[in-house]
Amino acid sequence: MSLQRIVRVSLEHPTSAVCVAGVETLVDIYGSVPEGTEMLEVYGTPGVDVYISPSMERGRERADTRRWRYNAGLEIIVVMNSPSNDVNDSHVQISYYSRHQPQPLAYTVLYLTCVDITLDCDLDCEGRQNGSFVDKRQWVWGPDGYGAILLVNCDRDDLNCDDRDNCDQHVCCLQDLEDMSVMVLRTQGPAALFDDHRLVLHTSSYDAKRARVFHVCGPEDSCEAYRHVLGRDKVSYEVPRFHGDEERFFVEGLSFPDASFSGLVSFHVTLLDDSNEDFSESPIFTDTVVFRVAPWIMTPSTLPPLEVYVCQVRNNTQFVDAVAELAMKAGCKLTICPQAENRNDRWIQDEMELGYVQAPHKTFPVVFDSPRNGELQDFPYKRILGPDFGYVTREPQDSSVCGLDSFGNLEVSPPVVANGKEYPLGRILIGGNLPGSSGRRVTQVVRDFLHAQRVQPPVELFVDWLAVGHVDEFLSFVPAPDGKGFRMLLASPGACFKLFQEKRKWGHGRALLFEGVVGNNQVNTISINQVLSNENLISYNKFVQSCIDWNREVLKRELGLTERDIVDIPQLFKTERRKAVAFFPDLVNMLVLGKYLGIPKPFGPIINGRCCLEEKVRSLLEPLGLHCTFIDDFTPYHLQHGEVHCGTNVRRQPFSFKWWHMVP
Repeated sequence: MSLQRIVRVSLEHPTSAVCVAGVETLVDIYGSVPEGTEMLEVYGTPGVDVYISPSMERGRERADTRRWRYNAGLEIIVVMNSPSNDVNDSHVQISYYSRHQPQPLAYTVLYLTCVDITLDCDLDCEGRQNGSFVDKRQWVWGPDGYGAILLVNCDRDDLNCDDRDNCDQHVCCLQDLEDMSVMVLRTQGPAALFDDHRLVLHTSSYDAKRARVFHVCGPEDSCEAYRHVLGRDKVSYEVPRFHGDEERFFVEGLSFPDASFSGLVSFHVTLLDDSNEDFSESPIFTDTVVFRVAPWIMTPSTLPPLEVYVCQVRNNTQFVDAVAELAMKAGCKLTICPQAENRNDRWIQDEMELGYVQAPHKTFPVVFDSPRNGELQDFPYKRILGPDFGYVTREPQDSSVCGLDSFGNLEVSPPVVANGKEYPLGRILIGGNLPGSSGRRVTQVVRDFLHAQRVQPPVELFVDWLAVGHVDEFLSFVPAPDGKGFRMLLASPGACFKLFQEKRKWGHGRALLFEGVVGNNQVNTISINQVLSNENLISYNKFVQSCIDWNREVLKRELGLTERDIVDIPQLFKTERRKAVAFFPDLVNMLVLGKYLGIPKPFGPIINGRCCLEEKVRSLLEPLGLHCTFIDDFTPYHLQHGEVHCGTNVRRQPFSFKWWHMVP
C-alpha cells in the first residue's frame, strides 16, 4: 500500500491524525509556517518514519539527517508500520528556523495513532503469486497472475429448500459455506479509537446484484450466526466492534459472467472519522479486494466419464440395456430417467449440458439447462440440482427458440493450440449459419453466456443444412494415445461412396443395407448397386460433403488441426424438406466413455458375414486402442432423426488444468 492521505497541521494547537500502517501520510504545513522561516527540522518518535522530498525533481530522504531549506515544493511524508497501543501515542514535531537566531521561531506537533486495517482473501490461487506483494484491486490471469475467485452458489445443499442456495438470504446448512469464499477483515489498534471512528464494508449497487456477503456474528457451527450484510438491496454495512481483531465473512456468487457482467466483483472497507461534531464524517482509508466469478466450463468427450444419463421410454428397453452394459465396462454410474418423468422425451443430450465450476477450495458440477423446454424440461432442475450439483439456464425473453438451441448443438473440443494461441480447456463448438446468412442461429442469450465465460472461446459452425441442425450430427472427438491426444471424427459421404465402390469392385454390389432391422416396416433394403446408381442421392451427398468440408476448414483453422488429426467416418445423408438427415444411423453420433465407444449400429451391407460399415469403423478406431460397440438405435432414435449421442448424456471429470492459469 502506498496511498497518500493529506493532513494539515496548525501552529495554534497540536493536531491529531490517524494513519494506517504502511500507508503514506502527506503533512501539509503551508498554512502554519511562521513568517521568516528559512529552514525546517523534522523528527518523529520511535516507530514513525519521516521523509522529506525537497522538490518535485528530487527523490525523498529521511528527515532526521539534517535541517532542510524551506521552499514551496517541499513535502513531508510520514509512514508508520506498526499499530499504536494507545491513542496519540506517537508524534511528529516540525521546528521552524531563521538563519538569524538559533532558537526555533515556532514548532508544530502532529500526534499520531496508527491502525492496521486489511481486507483479505485468497489471492494466490494455489501458488500463482505471493499475496503480500500483489495489488488486491486487480485481477490478473495466467500462471504468474493473482486474484481471488468466487463460485456461483447455484447448487442446493439443503434438500428441504425449494431453490438454489444463492436464491435466498440465509445460510440454510453449514455445507453451504463450502461453496463460498472467505473474506477476512483484520484490524489492529487502540480500541478507544473506534469510539469516534467507524469501519464500513461496502460495494456498488451493480456488484451487489452479483454477489452476497454473510458476516459471522456468533459460533461458526450455527447457521443463525451468519448474517446477510451485503448483496441485492444491501450495499453497505457498518462492521460492529466485537472482542477480536478479525472479522470473517463468507461470499457467494449470484450470477455467472454474461454480456452485461465481466465477472469481476469488488468489495471495500473504509475507515471513517466521525470525531468532529461540526463536520460530517470523512474517509481516512479504503482497502479493496476484487473477486472473479468462476466461469462455467464444459468437458469434452475425451475426458474420463463419471456418470451416464439415459431416458427409459416406451420402445427403447434394449437400447437402455446396451448403454447400461457399456457404462458398466467403463466403470460409470448410470442414471435412468423414468418414463413418468420424461413423458416419452428421450433426447436428454438436447435438454442439458453437464459442466462444472472450480475455485481453489471447491469444484462441483453444474448442469446448463437448454431453452428447448421439451417434456424433459423439469428433469435438470428437479432431479439433477442438489448437494454439490449446480444449475444454470438462459431463457430468451421472446419466443426465439429454435432447434439449434438444443444442446446436441453444443460441444467442446479437447485442448488445442491454434494460430499461436493456447486453448488449454478447448473451444466450444456451436452450430449456426454461414456468415451474413439469415438462417437459424443459437439464441442470443445462450451465445452471450458462452462467450462471457472466456475460457473456452466459441467457434460457430455451419449446420443449417441439417434438418435437426446439431454439430453432433457430423463430428465427434475420441481419445487417442498419440499426436494431440485425440482424433476428430467427421462424417464423410465421400468416404462412404469410396467404400461402397470398393465393395462393388470386389463383386459385392448386391449386398443390402438395412438387412436385419428388427420389428419395423418403415424401411426397405437397398443394395450397394442401387446406392451407387442413385444420381439424386449422389448429387445430394456431394452438396452435404461441401457443407462438411466448409466446417472442416473452419475447424482446422480455429482448432489448429491437420489432416492427421481427422478421421473420416463413412456416412450418407438424404434430404427431407430440403434439409439433410442421416441415410443410415449416423456413426459419428456416438457415446464416448473413455476407450469404450457406443456407436449407432448402421445396418450396412453384410459381406462375408460382417457389416462392412462396422468393419471400416473398427479399422479406423481400434488401432487407437478404442473398443467399438454397435448399439441398435434404429427404431427408437434413428427413425426420429437422432442417435446414441442424442439419447444419452455424460458427466465427466473436470480438467486437471486450472482455468485461472490460462490467459484468455
